Amino acid sequence: MLREAFATAQKEAMRAGDKARLAAVRLIIAAVKDQDIAARGEGRDQLQDQEILALLQKMVKQRRESADIYAKAGRDDLAAAERAEIAVLESFMPAQMDAAAIEQAVKAAIAEVGAASMKDMGKVVAALKARYAGQMNFAEASAVVKAALGG
Repeated sequence: MLREAFATAQKEAMRAGDKARLAAVRLIIAAVKDQDIAARGEGRDQLQDQEILALLQKMVKQRRESADIYAKAGRDDLAAAERAEIAVLESFMPAQMDAAAIEQAVKAAIAEVGAASMKDMGKVVAALKARYAGQMNFAEASAVVKAALGG
C-alpha cells in the first residue's frame, strides 16, 4: 500500500515539476529498497508497511536532528530544506498520537504484557512499537512507560 503511494507521489511530483518533493520521495524509495535488500540478506521478503512506517519515523527523527543542528549553526536555508523533507515524510505517515492517546496506549500495553517493574519496560516498548509504528513518538512514549512503571 505504501509502495504504491510512493510511486504515485513520485509521478505527481514529476508532472508538477516539484523538484523538492520529487527528491524527498526518491530518498524514501531508495531507503525502502535498501532495507528490502538487507531483509533479503536475512532470508526475509520485502518490508511490510509497519516496517516502512518505522523507517519513515527514523528518517523524520534524523531530519529533525539535522534541522536543529543547521539552525544552531545559522544555516537556515539547510534547516528549511530538512523541514521540507520532514513534511513530505510525514505526508505518508498516519496522524501522530497526542499525549493523552499515548498514555492510554501505554496503560493498555502494560496491562497486556503484565508489566510490574522497570525490568519490563523493554517488553512494553516492544509491544507499543509493534502496534503503533509510525503513529507514536517513542521517545515520549518511553518516558510515559518509565513514569508508569515507577522509574
